[in-house]
Amino acid sequence: MNAEQSKQQLLETVRKYHREAQEDAAFVPGVTEIWPSGAVLDEDDRVALVEAALDMRIAAGPSSRRFESRFARKLQRRKAHLTNSGSSANLLALSALTSPVLEDRRLRPGDEVITVAAAFPTTVNPILQNGLVPVFVDVELGTYNTTAERVAEAIGPRTRAIMMAHTLGNPFPAGQIAELAEAHGLFFVEDNCDAVGSLCDGRLTGSFGDLSTVSFYPAHHLAMGEGGCVLTSDLKLARIVESMRDWGRDCWCEPGENDKCLKRFSYQLGTLPQGYDHKYVFSHVGYNLKATDLQGALGLAQLAKLDEFCAARRRNWQRLRSGLDGTPGLLLPEATEGTDPSWFGFVITVDPQARFTRGELTAFLEGRKIGTRLLFAGNLTRHPAYLDQPHRVVGQLTNSDIITDHSFWVGVYPGLTEEMLDYVIASIQEFVADRG
Repeated sequence: MNAEQSKQQLLETVRKYHREAQEDAAFVPGVTEIWPSGAVLDEDDRVALVEAALDMRIAAGPSSRRFESRFARKLQRRKAHLTNSGSSANLLALSALTSPVLEDRRLRPGDEVITVAAAFPTTVNPILQNGLVPVFVDVELGTYNTTAERVAEAIGPRTRAIMMAHTLGNPFPAGQIAELAEAHGLFFVEDNCDAVGSLCDGRLTGSFGDLSTVSFYPAHHLAMGEGGCVLTSDLKLARIVESMRDWGRDCWCEPGENDKCLKRFSYQLGTLPQGYDHKYVFSHVGYNLKATDLQGALGLAQLAKLDEFCAARRRNWQRLRSGLDGTPGLLLPEATEGTDPSWFGFVITVDPQARFTRGELTAFLEGRKIGTRLLFAGNLTRHPAYLDQPHRVVGQLTNSDIITDHSFWVGVYPGLTEEMLDYVIASIQEFVADRG
């Protein structure tokens, strides 16, 4: 038996192990955990990881590059660059806009970037980390996204960019905001981490911005364990992202490749001597934010199931929405007009005038093994990390404060069964009825 035959035999054993190791326990209400999010991994995923490990592909390699190419096509972008997390993807996307390659268009310290207050920190942190000033606007209850009108009101003389996320998979009006950005000469960064597969005006989210980002943390639509991605159709921006991700180096050859460009010793850049090895010329103050080939291999296996995952998220969200419709004291979520979300979660806001509080309801659900999460940070401007940071607020953050005090979400991820979702519905209805 040769090495390839041994590998195939081992991979068949891995498949057999996966089938035997899978728990087939029945759902027991109040005992079985109902998680708000999680990865859905099958035997193909396990085999992909083991095969990559057998090939000892421990750094970025062919699987990573294959995933980048296929994922870019799937999201209708020209280029995709894998990163070690969605947070790193956000950092890279915004940092790329500070590159001297962009000349007069580059973002500079003190420039303003419009975003929303009800957000996850890693959409806002890159603004501050680059010495820029976040401009916070409020969101709407129900959709939990801002509007083009709010963004337009926030544009001022120092505004140079817009960066915000599609909340829990529900798209903000990306087409309208892209038009605003173009009209005012602003960069537009679309945080698509929660919304892969969502549609806005018939077009995929993540395809509107100059740059867009995705996360592959297990809670998200595709799982790599850790991982993220920056996508763009602008080849200049793509090259900047790649450079900043890969230590800031000027060379575009893959690590381990020697003179693939045939110009390795032909350049003169900066004040370096003619012919200085291009692999060690640095054009940006960069990072090392690459993913590994094991992550790329898992991503390829997961990508084959993306459409199925998105369909399950839509079904699960609709089952909760129909089952809870009309429940007193609860504001239920709504899709933004003109969108078809690939939902990340099902958000509920307890009416401030209800006879119960969010804390009482979530404690009841958690006691029944139904996992809940708050709507991320609520109003970020109220957190210790941001109290002394430079920022500007346009309008009142009334709804962001309501979210901070009264909103939470439960899961819709593909690992949830109809029986689980019906138990969530029945539990919420029972709680509300007992306090009616």
